[in-house]
Amino acid sequence: MAKIIDGKAIAKKLRGAVSEQTAILKEQSVIPGLAVILVGEDPASEIYVRNKERAANKVGVHAETFKYPSTATEAEILDKVAALNVDDTIDAILVQSPVPSQINEQKVQEGIIPEKDVDGFHPENIGRLYAGQAGYYPIANTPRGIMTMLQHEKIDLSNKHAVVIGRSILVGRPMFALLQAANVSVTLLHQYTPATLRRELLAVADIVVVATGVPDLVMGADLKPGAVVMDVGMNRLPNNELVGDVNFVSAEKVAGAITPVPGGVGPMTIATLLQTTVELAAKHHHIELEQGWQNI
Repeated sequence: MAKIIDGKAIAKKLRGAVSEQTAILKEQSVIPGLAVILVGEDPASEIYVRNKERAANKVGVHAETFKYPSTATEAEILDKVAALNVDDTIDAILVQSPVPSQINEQKVQEGIIPEKDVDGFHPENIGRLYAGQAGYYPIANTPRGIMTMLQHEKIDLSNKHAVVIGRSILVGRPMFALLQAANVSVTLLHQYTPATLRRELLAVADIVVVATGVPDLVMGADLKPGAVVMDVGMNRLPNNELVGDVNFVSAEKVAGAITPVPGGVGPMTIATLLQTTVELAAKHHHIELEQGWQNI
């Protein structure tokens, strides 16, 4: 049976480290500021944003949500982004997905200056990640959180083969870059990858990261015995059960380690968002922080 990677416990440790770093900033009269732009009345987005605010407040981060109706124009949102870009009380900006169809989400993301791009979606930050540039820049929080989990579990990545399924800018593409930077040989699959090829590659993968939104896409029989499986999927079934993209019951019998859904990767996304917010605040105010979370 696989070891269960407890994302809730790791996220709790990370939030504790973030609280310590926030306290250091507060001693220098700096309170990290996170601005969230929410457009429309999507219930899931509203719950997620509310959870972000609560988590931020618990670690000493000031979080402010700017709500707009579903009829808001792209110009209105871009104007707000521009105002937040020059607001010294705000160190990190994010636009909650999804946004209404009249708003070009990519254009809005590009409107956030790279120094406040807490989601790591700005082309400049993505480019630096893919180029393997040195120095600090924000990285997409879910894949960064997965790397923290792998480090916490002391999983040796060097010379391993990973399969990442899903090529979104939120998870798949930055996950590919981060694993590659850790000396992993990475294969990136997507919806157009033939099922037979997907199974062939999964059968030899030491690490599997799945982020597709397709329940039971990966079964235990697809996996290499002992593989490390990171399930990013979060799918609500007709019976209201919450499941991932990996069939947990069958995969647990084959994998060496696996994340559950819920309680796996999900909690790490918000914890990592707070970590990035604090780092951006320190950089904004030219303060050197002890990297306390390196020991998470």
